[in-house]
Amino acid sequence: MKKSSIKKIVGAVVLLLIIIQFFGAEKNSSAVVPENAIEKHYKVPIKIQGLLKTSCYDCHSNTTVYPWYSNVQPVKWWLADHINDGKKHLNFDEFNTYTGKKKLHKLDEVVETIHKGEMPLNSYTLIHGNAKLSNAAKKEIEAWVNEVKREIQ
Repeated sequence: MKKSSIKKIVGAVVLLLIIIQFFGAEKNSSAVVPENAIEKHYKVPIKIQGLLKTSCYDCHSNTTVYPWYSNVQPVKWWLADHINDGKKHLNFDEFNTYTGKKKLHKLDEVVETIHKGEMPLNSYTLIHGNAKLSNAAKKEIEAWVNEVKREIQ
């Protein structure tokens, strides 16, 4: 390939990367805790709330704490898609809109996915090391989930 062809390709890629910076994605951030949030209807101890916020809420609530790189495309689109997908599976801020049966199922999934190491995602904990759940934290979350399940039943 000629040097001039390579320069044109690189130039086109750079131009494309610059242009896509002007196309955003809606941010997932709410200033208030919604009325349907889990903590408005069930007891969530401070320690559990901290674990959930650190390890779960960026993708499973209406409030994401965005890292600096979230302002760069195409990462912004990827994160928005990832967050929307996470909220489809479970949204702690919309928890009380679920039926009783669905609440119980979602809580079972919380325990199952953290014990299997599926959540939080490895791609998330790679950058957010503090989001990794210790075995003790997993057991604490499971105990809390069981309390909430008893209350729902």
